[in-house]
Amino acid sequence: MKTARLAALLAATLPAVAHAQPPERAVPYWASISAGEARMRTGPGRQFPAIWLYRRAGLPVKVLQVVQGWRRVQDQDGAVGWMLANLLSETRTGVITGAGTEPLRASPEPGARVVWEAEPGVVGRIASCADGWCAFDVKGKRGFVATDRLWGVAAGEVVK
Repeated sequence: MKTARLAALLAATLPAVAHAQPPERAVPYWASISAGEARMRTGPGRQFPAIWLYRRAGLPVKVLQVVQGWRRVQDQDGAVGWMLANLLSETRTGVITGAGTEPLRASPEPGARVVWEAEPGVVGRIASCADGWCAFDVKGKRGFVATDRLWGVAAGEVVK
């Protein structure tokens, strides 16, 4: 009798466990826009007005708050609003900042050979970061960029 009740209890709880949501990440964290069009809204719901329409997949955003399928994010220009979580990806990307071109170097050191140059606003994938440098990939053109010239990584952050 006890075995039958235990089996019934397990059968009743297994579907709930199988569909349980994973625990939410600690904020803030970095993400990127995964959709070709993504709206930033004034609040966490479709009933809130859109304040920005992003038309460039891969742009990095900083996630500031998490609420049931919505993420409060900040973009490179400081705009803050809400996006649907499914419009975001955990893929790490960055944007070249500052004035003038930024060298992508062969190794993570100031005097290393320059292999490419990137203009401000160029978006690339961040593979890893350590000691003030990130391995940066712009459509197959790879090199190392100083973190102080990237928006999409925190100062001193280590990315593996």
